[in-house]
Amino acid sequence: MAARFAPRPTRTTTRGGHLDVPSEHLDLGLILGPLRRGPHDPTFQVAPGGEIWRATRTPEGPATLRARAHGTEVSADTWGPGAAWLDENLPALLGAEDDPTPFVPRHKLLLATHRRRPGLRLTRTGLVLESLIPSILEQKVTTTEAYGSWRRLVRQYGEPAPGPAPEGLHVMPDARTWARIPSWEWHRANVDDKRAATIVRAARVAPRLEEAALMPPREARGRLELIPGIGPWTSAETVQRSNGAPDEVTTGDLHLPGIVGWALAGDRTADDATMLELLAPYEGQRHRAARLILLSGRTPPRRAPRFAPNDIRAL
Repeated sequence: MAARFAPRPTRTTTRGGHLDVPSEHLDLGLILGPLRRGPHDPTFQVAPGGEIWRATRTPEGPATLRARAHGTEVSADTWGPGAAWLDENLPALLGAEDDPTPFVPRHKLLLATHRRRPGLRLTRTGLVLESLIPSILEQKVTTTEAYGSWRRLVRQYGEPAPGPAPEGLHVMPDARTWARIPSWEWHRANVDDKRAATIVRAARVAPRLEEAALMPPREARGRLELIPGIGPWTSAETVQRSNGAPDEVTTGDLHLPGIVGWALAGDRTADDATMLELLAPYEGQRHRAARLILLSGRTPPRRAPRFAPNDIRAL
């Protein structure tokens, strides 16, 4: 199936495979980038020409997306049992439902970054588990560890992406498969018992969790946090992607408070409370503000060596 997308300053509609995106700026890398879990994510590939390939598991089955930007226009092709669902939800995935107009920069750094990144839109996948599981894997470990675990598990238990997908592109496992992964395979994937158990609990109630994609972000986070092992950090990281939530800023992160504190107040020791205070002028758009700060590249100078990844596979 195929569709073409051209931006206009009107409400998003889909007619005959044509999408009106409410912006004259398009940046697929910025829009879809948060869905990529590391440079070797088996569900996400960027071709040398800049086209993006993404494999996903929709409510109707596996699907593959190929999206290409042509100036201010995007063309997209989809394959697989979930192609129709993916076509229907492409506008939201490409940020067409995101409205950045309420965001008013109140700091010079944010003003400059906002002007340099006019193509930033917040994606809304409408899918919870595909963002929840890698977020759980990222709990309290380095991104290198989490990305490696995600890569191994998807390749081992997922399936090749449908259609003429690039070699190595995979669809993540379904909920039943996640729930049935043996304990020793979690260990081989460098996932400790606590994170593995949280993923299994989530997979067992996947239909109820997927309903959160249609809820207001606050209610969605509450639904996710009913699962033991899922707290504010994980729910925010998930809902930012599944619901396209512009105000759900991540708390409990090891680095983000210091980055925000340094960027807005020169305070590298900022904690969550200080970060939220600094972001208070952007209420309703705090996640967008934090995203722009990260895109600015302004981070505090490193004072200590990077955390060394842990490897439990030898234990």
